[in-house]
Amino acid sequence: MKFLFVLILVLSIAGPLLAQSGRNGMADVVSADARPVKELFDEANGYRRVKYEEFEKKKIPVNERLRKQTETEQKQLAAKLAAIAGARPELTANDNYYLALLHWIAENLDATSEALQKFLASEVGSADRIQTARSLMVVVSAKRKNFDEALAALAEYEKDQPTKASDRLRMNSEIAKAYLAAGMPAKAAPFAETAFAVSRTLATDPTLRSVGIDLIYDNAMLLFDAARLTGNTTAAEKALEDLRKTAGSLGNSIFFFYAADKLITYRIESGRKPLAMETFLSMLIAATQELPLEGQRTDAIDRLKRREKHYKMLGEPAPEFLTVDKWFPGSPVKIADLKGKVVLIDFWATWCGPCFDAFPSLIEWHQDLSDRGLVILGFTRYYGQGEGRPVNEAEEIAMLERFKVKQKLPYDFVVGKDQSTQMLYGATALPTAVLIDRRGIVRYVEAGTSSSRLVEMREMILKLLDEK
Repeated sequence: MKFLFVLILVLSIAGPLLAQSGRNGMADVVSADARPVKELFDEANGYRRVKYEEFEKKKIPVNERLRKQTETEQKQLAAKLAAIAGARPELTANDNYYLALLHWIAENLDATSEALQKFLASEVGSADRIQTARSLMVVVSAKRKNFDEALAALAEYEKDQPTKASDRLRMNSEIAKAYLAAGMPAKAAPFAETAFAVSRTLATDPTLRSVGIDLIYDNAMLLFDAARLTGNTTAAEKALEDLRKTAGSLGNSIFFFYAADKLITYRIESGRKPLAMETFLSMLIAATQELPLEGQRTDAIDRLKRREKHYKMLGEPAPEFLTVDKWFPGSPVKIADLKGKVVLIDFWATWCGPCFDAFPSLIEWHQDLSDRGLVILGFTRYYGQGEGRPVNEAEEIAMLERFKVKQKLPYDFVVGKDQSTQMLYGATALPTAVLIDRRGIVRYVEAGTSSSRLVEMREMILKLLDEK
């Protein structure tokens, strides 16, 4: 789930780091644009809003490509305006404040930190503005892995007024993420715990319901990972239980399922499969008790039941493929023959749109990780349709061969005569990914494609490759 939270209006900006323009040759530009720095910031900050209004007026649909292009243009504009402002010989305290925000939009973290330090050192500005600057300093310092600076700014923020729950959430969450990224889960845990607690308060307060439950999920996962990586099983499971109960109180069946599913798979992964299967049954009961509406209860129960086959398969030897008709361009092998390798089976079909979303990652993983022992197999079956018309098996194979070349998919295709292998692996929804470890044990089964799912899969692949 993507982290969707706004610290202040400009904190919604994200993207790749863009280098700032140098000061050389800026004199003509500066003289041509002598607007106050705040006005420069307002232009950059409002760029996306203006563009989206323009798109709406011209009836231009906003797709992902156009959204990313607009964000890039906004960052480039902010970088240009920051260079103009930064080239001026004298800046007031408030100029440095808005200069920092321009650098933040452009994601020049070093320059953001420098401008914020100048503003805070001046001790000039309203209490609100000073606290906002401190909170942004915490976030920037955490992203730069400057933990001492982040903790000092957090301490300054917490001992002053006014404080905002939204600020506290973002600061603690960013510090926790930074510690986790640096391989220090024990240090991350207290900050993750604070962030999760604040996120639940924000989302359950009727006056603050604009905070989405995906925010609660993100911070629950931060706390879960911090506890799991430090071996604190009790704290890890409590985070998932609190997430499930919060989702239930909010009537959100999807996140109820996410929390329940994570608890079940965590118990399987940590060698407690009998308890995990008991948990599966208890979650079916919990759904009837904790979700307020019948439709919500039915949805959560249906999602859990669709996963039952996967739960039973996890931690068990991978079954052999059934009724394989074609295997190309390589030669057929048994799953048992692939012991010593990490195997990713991608169940897919040419008519499955979400399946295409995974192809770039699969290609990258094959190229980068095959030498370390990763084997990817794309499993599909005869559907009797192809390229918009009915086809026989020979025509469908020819179509798949053309498709493989066109999509530049470098791994082997496996084609089944029927859906028996899909049913065996519980791949009733496409795409479904199955990961098998070097011992031939199923360690991961998930359906669907999303950016977070692909990140999760890659992390699991790397984990399995590291196991000997």
